[in-house]
Amino acid sequence: MYRKYIENLEKWNTSPRRKPLIVWGARQVGKTYLIKNLFAEKHYHDNYIYIDCRTEEDITEYCDKHINVNDVLNFIALKKGKAIDKNVLLIFDEAQECLPIITLMKYFCQDRPDIPVIVTGSMVRMKIKRKKRGSTTDNYLFPVGKINQLTIYPLNFEEFLINKNSLMYQTVKEAYQQRKELDDLTHKMVMETFYEYLLIGGMPEVVDVFLKTNDFLESRNSLIDIYDNYLTDMDLYQASSESIIRSKKVFESIYAQLNKESKNFSPSLIDKKFKNRDLMSPIDWLITTHLVLKSSLLKEKISLPLIESNESLYRLYLADIGMFSYQSGINASTFISDSGQNSLSGIFFENYVATEILRAGLKLFYWKGKNSAEFEFILESNESIIPLDVKKKSGSLKSLADYASHNKLDYVVKVSSNKLGYNQENKILTLPFYDVFLFMNELKNNTININDFIIKS
Repeated sequence: MYRKYIENLEKWNTSPRRKPLIVWGARQVGKTYLIKNLFAEKHYHDNYIYIDCRTEEDITEYCDKHINVNDVLNFIALKKGKAIDKNVLLIFDEAQECLPIITLMKYFCQDRPDIPVIVTGSMVRMKIKRKKRGSTTDNYLFPVGKINQLTIYPLNFEEFLINKNSLMYQTVKEAYQQRKELDDLTHKMVMETFYEYLLIGGMPEVVDVFLKTNDFLESRNSLIDIYDNYLTDMDLYQASSESIIRSKKVFESIYAQLNKESKNFSPSLIDKKFKNRDLMSPIDWLITTHLVLKSSLLKEKISLPLIESNESLYRLYLADIGMFSYQSGINASTFISDSGQNSLSGIFFENYVATEILRAGLKLFYWKGKNSAEFEFILESNESIIPLDVKKKSGSLKSLADYASHNKLDYVVKVSSNKLGYNQENKILTLPFYDVFLFMNELKNNTININDFIIKS
């Protein structure tokens, strides 16, 4: 299965300023498969050493007691029967089971920068915080400034499309790059694939089952297993039973929170007695473990850089659109029939766009003006502020005038099921749902030129 993160790893591998790399991400987003099966097998062949920190206790115990990198390398070499030099990649998988390995990365960086090292972990940061609050083990240090970091998320629509139909992906990409809309039949075909993605989501195991079987029910069963495993994991990585219960309730309430009129997170929806302060720690935990995404409120006049406010109003999204669809309780047939797709709430598309924004490395913000004026997202790029509106179908942007009365408007983006196009008079760029990842890639790289759309649309 193709993962675009392979490009990040290849860039890291050849960088003259390479440091030990720590790869973060929620469980089952494909960290081990990416590092071992895709990257190591391709670029190091048989010249890498894989260490599973959950099962190889002799190595983890040695790392727990020794900080001399050369001693550690000698021990691993003897244990694995393989000499270690600059051409051998070291992989420490599931390092949350041996936190001193995280500290050890500092000494790898200082004493043996020639050795390529990758560490993976699902909830390392959370366990670090927990140990610091109630330490029962020796203190250890996080190697600030001595590591490179990469966060892995579920497959976005780009990766899903590449793996399902690479020719369709090339067609979508080339049309966007040429600033041209797809013909009616191709547009319909790609939209059908997009709705499949809304249902399946991007968890690698779920996508793999779907691609091999084309069975929505079987892939949904895999998704349910992962969803339940996430809830079970919350029992393992938190300090109190109260935190566990609250984290689970927050996680399970995301769809309901967005499905109400305001869409802002409301603690009282979970328990009428709850205030924001009662759920700050559980929400922070869910965000740090990359299960939940947070969007911060911006009001009326916006200034750069965009920064999180201290507002008590914010919105939460799930990091995987498949889990969001499952949490909604909507029947799978809804996503594969025209009538069902027409009945989908706009919040499905909003959660999808949130995942694509975060995947591009951009922060999540939304805007509220007077009365009911709002934009679901506000983006920052190349000293410009770009409001983004998510529409299920066509529709006017009623909030545009109110937004423009407070802020300079270069252009606004409307994401919908419509084809690619640009209305020069109203400064509205229309993106079909399937072009969002392409737009976000350009935005991240500061290569958006709105004049291209004016000329060619």
